[in-house]
Amino acid sequence: MPDHRIGMIVPSSNLTMETEIPRMLRARETLHPEERFTFHSARTRMRQVTPEELREMNAQSDRAAAELADARPDIVTSACLVAIMAQGPGYHCTAEDAISTVLRTHNATAPVVSSAGALLTALSALRVRRVAILTPYLKPLTRTVITYIENAGFEVVDSLSLEVPDNLAVARLDPADLEEHWRRLDLRRAEALVVSACVQMPSLPVIQRIEDQAPVPVLSAATATTFSVLRELGVATTVPDAGHLLSGAVSPA
Repeated sequence: MPDHRIGMIVPSSNLTMETEIPRMLRARETLHPEERFTFHSARTRMRQVTPEELREMNAQSDRAAAELADARPDIVTSACLVAIMAQGPGYHCTAEDAISTVLRTHNATAPVVSSAGALLTALSALRVRRVAILTPYLKPLTRTVITYIENAGFEVVDSLSLEVPDNLAVARLDPADLEEHWRRLDLRRAEALVVSACVQMPSLPVIQRIEDQAPVPVLSAATATTFSVLRELGVATTVPDAGHLLSGAVSPA
C-alpha cells in the first residue's frame, strides 16, 4: 500500500502541529504497519496570536493550498484553530471550501480538514454536549473560541486561559504543567475536557495520563485533527496512548 500523503497548512511559527500529529501517526504504524504516512507542509506567516495577524495569516491560505496541491496530497489539514474561529461562527466550513476550491483548480482532489472543524467533529463523535476547555490564549480570544463552540451547539461549562500571546512561547509551554492546570477547571457538569484547544500548545505526552485521572474523556485540537484525518482517509481511528477519542472505540460516523 502506498504511503498516505498528509498536507499541512501551518502558521510559520507553529512547531507542535508538525510534531504531535506525525508522532501520533508514527505510533499508529506500530499497530497498523501496512499503513504509513508522509508529511508535507506549507507555511502562512504568523508570530503573535492577535486578531490582526490571524486575519493576515488566513489571507495566505490560498497560496499555501496551491503549493500543497503540487504534491498531490491525500488529505490537507489547516492547523490554526483560533485563526478560523476568530473569523466568526461556522467559518471553518468557508475556510475548508476555499482551500478545496484552490486544490481543485490545481488538479488536486484531497479532502480538507481544519483543526476548528475537527474539534467540533470530535465532540460530536464522542456524543457529548458539555465541555471544559484549556487554552493558551488571552482571555478575549478564549471567549471567541467559546462563542464559536457554543454556536455549534455545545456548552462550554468552564475554561482556563494561560494568556500567552507569543506563538513560539506557546510551543515552549511544558505539557506536564497541564496535569495541574486541568484540576483548576470545574468538571462537575462537563462530559469532555479539551486539555489544549490549540494545535500549538503541546499536550500529547499527558493526554492519556490526564484521561486516566479525569472523570471525562480528554482530547486536544491535535488529537481531534488526527481523528478527522484518519476518518477522511477511511482507516481505523486508532492511536495508542492518545485518549479515548483515538482508542478505536469511537465511531467515526
